[in-house]
Amino acid sequence: MERLVLLIRNKYLITGIAFVVWMCFFDRYDFATQYNYLQEKSKLEKEKTFYGTEIKNIEQAIKDAQYNSSEIQRIAREKYKMKRDNEDVYVITEVEVKK
Repeated sequence: MERLVLLIRNKYLITGIAFVVWMCFFDRYDFATQYNYLQEKSKLEKEKTFYGTEIKNIEQAIKDAQYNSSEIQRIAREKYKMKRDNEDVYVITEVEVKK
């Protein structure tokens, strides 16, 4: 019992425990903040890879449109709904059904 009282009165032990509690829960870089930063980092990395592939796809579409006349006609018909005389253009889009 006497040893426990001496241990509780030890100012270095109390200071150390207070420091650890402060660093884990109240500091600017506590555990919850670090966890949120890691989640945000992974989300941004996924977005980076997505936009990287989108840039490659768009660059390929631009190259195709510059050198291929049939690609230019396809883009004009699908995106801008242009058509020739006596011609009908039907654009079918898929709709996602929410469950």
